[in-house]
Amino acid sequence: MPGRLLSIAGAITLVSLIVPASGETVQITMENLEITPAEVSLKVGDTVEWINKDVFAHTATARGGDFDVNLPAKKSAMSVVKKTGTVEYYCRFHPNMKATLRIAP
Repeated sequence: MPGRLLSIAGAITLVSLIVPASGETVQITMENLEITPAEVSLKVGDTVEWINKDVFAHTATARGGDFDVNLPAKKSAMSVVKKTGTVEYYCRFHPNMKATLRIAP
C-alpha cells in the first residue's frame, strides 16, 4: 500500500510539472471614454478580459503592433499575455483613451 501511494504522489507531481499553471485574469473596462485601470501589471500567461461598457465600439490597440482587439458596444473579449515588456495601447476610434500594460515574466 505505501508503494502505491508513493507512485500516485509521484504521478501527481509529474503532471503538475507538465501542465502549466493557468495565470490570473485581469479585467480592463472601457466606459465613458476611459480605460480603467489605466495601468496594469501582469505576468506572461495571464489573461486580459477587455470589457466595453459603452454604447459605441472601442479597440485596444498596442502602439508597437503586438495586439489589436476590436470591442463592439456592450461586448467583451479575452486575450492571453505572451511576452514581457511595457505596452502602451489606445482606442483607434478615440485616441485620447490610453493605457499601459506592464508585463513581467
